[in-house]
Amino acid sequence: MQFSLLRGRHWKFVLTTMSMLLLTVQLGTAQRPNTPRKSGPWDNKSLSPDERADLVIKEMTLDEKIAMLHGVGMPTDDPYTVENAPSNRGVGYEVGVPRLGIPGIDMSDAAYGVRSSQANGRYSTALPANVAAAASWDTDAAYEYGKLIGTELRAQGYNMTLGGGVDITREPRNGRTFEYLGEDPILAGTLVARLIQGTQSQYVIGDIKHYAFNDQESGRNSVNITIDRRAAHETDLLAFEIGVIEGKPAAVMCSYNRVNGDFACENKWLLTDVLKKGWDFKGFVVSDWGGTHSTEQASAAGLDNEEPGRFFYEGKYKAAVTAGTISQAELDEHVHRILRAMFAAGVIDHPRERSVVDIFAGLEVARKIEEGGIVLLKNEHAALPLNAASLHTIAVIGSHSDVGMISGGGSAQVDPPGGNAIMPPGKGATHWQQEIWFPTSPLKAIKARAPGATVTYDSGEDAGKAAEAAKSADVAIVFAYQWESEGMDLKSLSLAHDQDKLIAKVAAANPHTIVVLETGSPVTMPWADAPAAIVEAWYAGSDGANAVGNVLFGTVNPSGKLPNTFPKSEADLPHLKVTQPPAHQFSGAVSPETWAKGAPPFQVTYDEGLKVGYKWYDAEHKDVLFPFGFGLSYTSYAYSSLTVDDTSRTVHFTVRNTGQWEGTEIAEVYTALPSAAKEDYKRLAAWQRVKLAPGESKELTLTLHPLSLTVFNVEQNGWQLLPGDYNVLAGPSSSDTPLKATLHVHP
Repeated sequence: MQFSLLRGRHWKFVLTTMSMLLLTVQLGTAQRPNTPRKSGPWDNKSLSPDERADLVIKEMTLDEKIAMLHGVGMPTDDPYTVENAPSNRGVGYEVGVPRLGIPGIDMSDAAYGVRSSQANGRYSTALPANVAAAASWDTDAAYEYGKLIGTELRAQGYNMTLGGGVDITREPRNGRTFEYLGEDPILAGTLVARLIQGTQSQYVIGDIKHYAFNDQESGRNSVNITIDRRAAHETDLLAFEIGVIEGKPAAVMCSYNRVNGDFACENKWLLTDVLKKGWDFKGFVVSDWGGTHSTEQASAAGLDNEEPGRFFYEGKYKAAVTAGTISQAELDEHVHRILRAMFAAGVIDHPRERSVVDIFAGLEVARKIEEGGIVLLKNEHAALPLNAASLHTIAVIGSHSDVGMISGGGSAQVDPPGGNAIMPPGKGATHWQQEIWFPTSPLKAIKARAPGATVTYDSGEDAGKAAEAAKSADVAIVFAYQWESEGMDLKSLSLAHDQDKLIAKVAAANPHTIVVLETGSPVTMPWADAPAAIVEAWYAGSDGANAVGNVLFGTVNPSGKLPNTFPKSEADLPHLKVTQPPAHQFSGAVSPETWAKGAPPFQVTYDEGLKVGYKWYDAEHKDVLFPFGFGLSYTSYAYSSLTVDDTSRTVHFTVRNTGQWEGTEIAEVYTALPSAAKEDYKRLAAWQRVKLAPGESKELTLTLHPLSLTVFNVEQNGWQLLPGDYNVLAGPSSSDTPLKATLHVHP
């Protein structure tokens, strides 16, 4: 019987096991867990990260240096080898210098949680999508977001994250909008800085990406983005500048696309002139996966590490160093940056130690962040919160809300416990670009909060049947979703699968209809006038149903505000369509040589320039469906008494809770620059979350962000504060700023 077990697929198991035993012997004790690390003078913690890195470099061979410049493939997909065996089977691994006690860099995607946990039989918390965290406008929540990701990365055995996305929402149909932090660079940059700080507090190498202008997925490997220097610095690059300077990430991931003619990962202006010199970035630049296209050009431009493989930064790199086309100093600069990042992030002094993920702590963090990010968009006649005691029948409709809530796809995808909630048991494995639902059931959450009511469920697949189910209910709650993923852009901002029709029919049948949206991007709403209430829940994470339930039934007063403008129509966007690449850019197998040249570029010009998001709608005088910074509450607030201090550039005003509920208001301050700036829009300059009891008032003092007051002077290659009068506006949203004052800047 024992012999018969070795037939068929069991041979594969035995051979794999034997191979792993052989690899363990080959690797020696230096790679075994819990084995003391070899030491050297670089272990002196009183030295700076730069000094420690230089001490290591003095002991390294040429081959060891070059080995630090590249990955060894994708352990998730590759067979075990001597090189990748110590890895955690993530998406990337750099071998380190075992001889000197320098560990490998073990990388995992971790936009809203640790990816590929199912492959290791592990659990990962899915936080709400990054855009949901942005909707909280909460810097402390952003820190906790990053801290949880760092904690779970270490628990699973990783020491580098590939999260930290901060490409602003220039194109709202971008399939990765859910991974990012909104359309305003100061909001996005401030939040990503705190997220990075939280992640790196757990001795994990933090990352910020995708640098830069990776604002669409269509043709991302070949598109050439053309943008002028001032617009570049005041929009997309501004978010990165704040994130890099304030967050101090150990790594920056360069993007796939071209920028003004050169691939981002071999673009000297981006990597050296702006990032390393202009912002004094001390860490290392890592390519997006397969984003390297050359050896000498990329190295000279400032690319430090090629991932996930070594097409250009192994044999070709060594040959270039030997031939003198890449200097020893240039090589050492790359190695220094990587080692410095490792010392600065603490991955050498605090080696990764696997542990059991704290599921309950993760669920609590995820729920609280989602509660803070839910945005109440409409609430006619105080339809919300629901009063469970007065409800007899509730109709729950649509979006598989009986079993789960949708999540964002691509490399950000977190594996749900138990598999995809809408699939049969044992069939729910995560697959690329497949819609994945987490097992957090809104239906169950609603039933738990209204135990005395009869709660029914209809799938919504038949709009007429759903309307009939809703007609006789006290309230109908329609869950609608728009799924998005890396590697694709949305065809439109309309809800897919005829959900617009579903909502319209249900709302026509029952005026007490509440719509809960699960989206990562803005959506158009031709039915917006019909339902009594609209709630934006985003991709809600592992405990999203409880967060939504708490808001619907008033346990939590919603406080989120939109980090992206919701347009009335796609006709109002700066670009009517997402520009598509030519068909069949590559045919057949793609060799490294072919890849080096890259697919032929196609052009996307950012002719809207500075006018991104709400600035576009302001300047073009376009009405919107829901403006940037907008969000309702179950209570109401009043603003008064705005003053501005010209010397400290601080603003002072009072916010009062004029309603009957305790609530948290996000007070927003905008500036409009003098006419010399040639801008016909306002800029977000400051904000503050303030918690108020009914009738309570608080005087707020906010400092205007310095970069909200300056323009980028291309000739001087720096920020310039223009003399003149600056209009200062304060209120609850970008379109509602009842308080106005003037800041005087003298020559």
